[in-house]
Amino acid sequence: MVTKSITLSNPIYEILQQTTGASNINDALSKILKDFFQLKIYALQEKISMYEKKYGMSFADFEEACKTGKIENSYSYEIEKDNWDWDASIIEMEDLMEYEQWLS
Repeated sequence: MVTKSITLSNPIYEILQQTTGASNINDALSKILKDFFQLKIYALQEKISMYEKKYGMSFADFEEACKTGKIENSYSYEIEKDNWDWDASIIEMEDLMEYEQWLS
């Protein structure tokens, strides 16, 4: 494991210890990061679910439907924007899930 030294201000150090109950700063940061990842993953799952409900399909099916013309105006701003946002949400969620595993 590679280690790095960091400097924390006293208020940040105290908040980390008090909010996590951890006496070790690495444990405190790990807990905070895990909690953050879980909150972000939940929010991204909600966003992905919203798109699945809006279009009535998974993202993979949505992409295929856009390619085959099953979705009209698939190159409209709204649909392109949804495509980018949906895809970015999936990628970010997968990345956060991987990061969360690094902390386990």
